[in-house]
Amino acid sequence: MPNSGTEARQGILLRGVTLWFTGLPSSGKSSIARLCERRFKKWGLPAELLDGDVVRTHLSKDLGFSREDRDANIKRIGFICHLLTKHGVIALASFVSPYREARDANRCLIGNFVEVYVSAPVEECEKRDVKGLYKKARAGEIKGFTGVDDPYEAPLKPDVICRTESETPEESAEKVIQALEKLGYLKTKGL
Repeated sequence: MPNSGTEARQGILLRGVTLWFTGLPSSGKSSIARLCERRFKKWGLPAELLDGDVVRTHLSKDLGFSREDRDANIKRIGFICHLLTKHGVIALASFVSPYREARDANRCLIGNFVEVYVSAPVEECEKRDVKGLYKKARAGEIKGFTGVDDPYEAPLKPDVICRTESETPEESAEKVIQALEKLGYLKTKGL
């Protein structure tokens, strides 16, 4: 696809905001979040990416994958995003966060919250799964895996829907940037 002109822009952050990327494992959340983060940093905007694997290693290594532990993990991340957002940073949270109630609680806590639903059919996610987690879950080696034997509750009214089966990561990232502009968090202009 030809360059949509996004590189010839600069951004002005009007207020801190949390971008909450949610979706099935391997749906493309982290890829889109990283592209957004790169663009923000190129524009000189304060942005911090919080990724599931990194947070699980450093902040939530004491937690398992029961519903209670997953909710506790999402609450911890929500608190960090709340602090970042309050101090004028773009917090990019890329987490499966399978339960609607936990995501909604973070929306209430943070306030400036943009929910990005990264939608892809489970079959597509399985094809992309470089870690082989779906295969292990289907073989019974992993229990409680979201999308296989644990539910994923899709957002009812997300602010942005990225359909990664039919969009490139760059198209999805552009969609997120446009939503931030429309919602009044970001202003972009040509150089």
